[in-house]
Amino acid sequence: MSTKRANDSLEVSPSPTGPGSTQRMVRYRAERGDRGKPGAQSGPRASGRPLDRAVREQFTLSWDRARSAIHTGKVRVDGSVVTDPTFNVREGAALEYLPNAPRPHVKERQFIEDTAILYEDHAVVVVNKPAGISTVPFGDEDPNAARKTLDALLREILAKRSKFSGNAAGRAPLGIVHRLDKDTSGVMVFTRTLEAKKYLAQQFREHTVDRTYAAIAHGIMTRDLDLKSYFIENRGDGLRGSAKGTTKAGQLAITHVRPLERMGKATLIECKLETGRTHQIRIHLSEAGHPIVGERVYIREFLARGQTSPVRAPRMLLHAKELGFEHPTTGERVHFSAELPDDFASVLAELRGARAT
Repeated sequence: MSTKRANDSLEVSPSPTGPGSTQRMVRYRAERGDRGKPGAQSGPRASGRPLDRAVREQFTLSWDRARSAIHTGKVRVDGSVVTDPTFNVREGAALEYLPNAPRPHVKERQFIEDTAILYEDHAVVVVNKPAGISTVPFGDEDPNAARKTLDALLREILAKRSKFSGNAAGRAPLGIVHRLDKDTSGVMVFTRTLEAKKYLAQQFREHTVDRTYAAIAHGIMTRDLDLKSYFIENRGDGLRGSAKGTTKAGQLAITHVRPLERMGKATLIECKLETGRTHQIRIHLSEAGHPIVGERVYIREFLARGQTSPVRAPRMLLHAKELGFEHPTTGERVHFSAELPDDFASVLAELRGARAT
């Protein structure tokens, strides 16, 4: 069954989810009065109206409900969730309104709770961070993006568990003692008490935490590398990096690199951190002539030499595979590990296959 308004701006189709579903799908058309107005276009980049206005009119919602539906991930444009009310909807785009759809961060929170928590007690929580999620907000995100950071999702999970266990609900305490880049996956630890945070932070300062990473690097690495330099905010090209010459100005950074497997134009490597500076592995490998496959920032010099990526990578292939520290309550040395994620393993298999042919 289909329905049309007299002005041809709306086509409603039955939801693919079956009878009784509250999902509604609309094929958006510009009003006749809009066609021919300045700025109205046709073709794949043609714009109709801002998303909030289109949703308000097509689904007969108030402004507040339309914008709330968009902000909370209940509106899709051509199959993709769009959370920006000012997004211009092109003529012919398929709009979907799903009143019962979970907020985007709820699905991510469920994924973290179901698959990513490796260990939890009253003092620490250890997680296997997925790639593509920020550890903490940077301060300039919109509220929806800030709720999708790893620390925010963990706070929600821990607060919910505390509530169901009979403890007082509210914002769950969570201490940040180290971070991983958004595109880096792997093992991280958060603290749950101030005492635990101080204890672990001291271990990170004294470099007694064991941190081992796996990466796929450009080029053939034939020997172990012990990389030591002093990091400064601008190494001369606008990027963070090592100070030139023998100067000791800046932060001492030490990375130990061991090649594990050479495959065509890339090498699977293991990196151990003696210090933990921002982007340390990425910078050291790039400056050594072996930037990480998927690197998009510290790769200028590599590309300037006429090099190209040996493989297509969905993201920067860096994974924190092992983490060891002294437990802040028991004093016992504990170690945690995380297997290579599917995207990393897929590229590795592709490289191994290319080497075999």
